[in-house]
Amino acid sequence: MDKERETGLMLDPKYDASGLVTVAVTDSHSKDVLMIGHMNAEALRKTVTSDIVHFFSRSRQKLWMKGETSGNLLHVVDMRVDCDQDALWIVAKPAGPTCHTGASSCFYRRVKKDGLEHI
Repeated sequence: MDKERETGLMLDPKYDASGLVTVAVTDSHSKDVLMIGHMNAEALRKTVTSDIVHFFSRSRQKLWMKGETSGNLLHVVDMRVDCDQDALWIVAKPAGPTCHTGASSCFYRRVKKDGLEHI
């Protein structure tokens, strides 16, 4: 146990082997899970300093600001880190749909025994 990381007041993320930490984003109004993403140190720094959510794209291998092309930014309302600082939770106010499909959340389908169901 890393007592300082787990109980202290210094942000010291435990990045994975790729230099990333997982981020869950929820809607400040509806409380719905909007999306899951990943941040590297630069994305975290930009998010903290701008109050606009930034991520690191694993597929494109680059930093990106959520909504940079659509205008559907995620404005940070609250940001928390879990006990061992290997995951972040951001409560955000979305400025439009979060999913690239146009859905308000990336979690718009329910898993059923016989497949998926739109919700």
